[in-house]
Amino acid sequence: MSQTFDVIVIGAGPGGYVAAIRAAQLGFKVACIDEWSNADGGPAPGGTCTNVGCIPSKALLQSSEHFEHARLHFGEHGISTGAVKIDVGQMLGRKNTVVKQNNDGILYLFKKNKVAFFHGRASFVQADAAGYQIAVAAPAAGAEPQTLSAKQVIVATGSSARELPGVPFDEVNVLSNDGGLRLGAVPKRLAVIGSGVIGLELGSVWRRLGADVTVLEGLPTFLGAVDEQIAREAKKAFDKQGLKIELGVQVGEIKALKKGVSIAYTNAKGEPQTLEADKLIVSIGRAPNTQGLNAQAVGLQLDERGAIVVDADCRTNLPGVWAVGDVVRGPMLAHKAEEEGVAVAERIAGQHGHVNFDTIPWVIYTSPEIAWVGRTEQQLKADGVAYKAGTFPFLANGRARALGDTTGMVKMLADAATDQILGVHIVGPMASELIAEAVLALEFKASAEDIARICHAHPSLSEATKEAALAVDKRALNF
Repeated sequence: MSQTFDVIVIGAGPGGYVAAIRAAQLGFKVACIDEWSNADGGPAPGGTCTNVGCIPSKALLQSSEHFEHARLHFGEHGISTGAVKIDVGQMLGRKNTVVKQNNDGILYLFKKNKVAFFHGRASFVQADAAGYQIAVAAPAAGAEPQTLSAKQVIVATGSSARELPGVPFDEVNVLSNDGGLRLGAVPKRLAVIGSGVIGLELGSVWRRLGADVTVLEGLPTFLGAVDEQIAREAKKAFDKQGLKIELGVQVGEIKALKKGVSIAYTNAKGEPQTLEADKLIVSIGRAPNTQGLNAQAVGLQLDERGAIVVDADCRTNLPGVWAVGDVVRGPMLAHKAEEEGVAVAERIAGQHGHVNFDTIPWVIYTSPEIAWVGRTEQQLKADGVAYKAGTFPFLANGRARALGDTTGMVKMLADAATDQILGVHIVGPMASELIAEAVLALEFKASAEDIARICHAHPSLSEATKEAALAVDKRALNF
């Protein structure tokens, strides 16, 4: 017998679980369906972000950063530790605990907000007068499938790692982000294909722990979406750390060896090269998850990439069917998915949900961290926009000196005529936290002068943002 709801959300990643909670807050009877399972076969809501993405990678980044600090920098503080060792099993155990805490937190939030949760794979069955029928295939063998129906459906099925053609993930030697987070020992030699967020973060984790890491990138420029000045500063830091990054390469045949893999490639000079590694992480982008959704049963429109086609408000071609997050156009970011999920729930309720793509922040959680919002200097030049730029180095920031981390800078770009902030770019300590002030400034169309006139706590890293704003008018006080 079918159970009827007002809203069914397919997927409990950042976009899906937040959409379900917001819809429930707005008074709807809501169901959320998700197939992720933990090691015991139980539900593990949170999607890629919680299970094999944002959360576990940050846990490993934190552990590996502690290890590197203890090994290389504790002596500067007068702390003696003796020989520093890493217990990879303990580190992974902590990571798994952090993941489970987040899984359990989402289940608690569903219960608190009276969201009915169904563990299994969802697929469309048909559309009828009552709305849409959704089948739930339970993951446990022998478990009875269920059918749900609702007039409103939000698809939030996320994305999965893209494979190299002819080189499938075996999660033993050729790894996706999932396998890269589960290595049971530190590889002696690690190869990474792709110098995006995932490649740099996972490469950083295992380099800190002792791996010899080489990153192969097909594009001729490093972090092409990042402001060029910021990207150069980051590249200098990574080079100094020993993270080897080769740009402009063309990857050829990848062969399995007795132990590890062999990667043939052509370097930027056109010279043939061979790289042998114990493990290979492939991070060349992600593909939207629509396989198994049975979109054709109801005529749900997909594009050539397999993504669900939506308008600016996340409406699909079907009345009452919406889609958010990685499975639609736009940046594949957890916080973008969350904002879309909230906006769609509010639109279903007749409210005016809001998502401003121009003020979505981007963060790479390496050391130094890289974060930005708004437009880059190269974009402004290409568009012929007259602008002013101000930069301030963390080398001149008292809190950064006390932390022992003075790498990087804050860069602010403002309109030459109106002084409205057009972009803020940060490479350095805690950039992921500092960028929030910049997002707020752009959202409220603040000027550089507004930030320059706001009192910032001393000593704090945020003073670098104020000084960059002052530098836009060539009046920085501490540099």
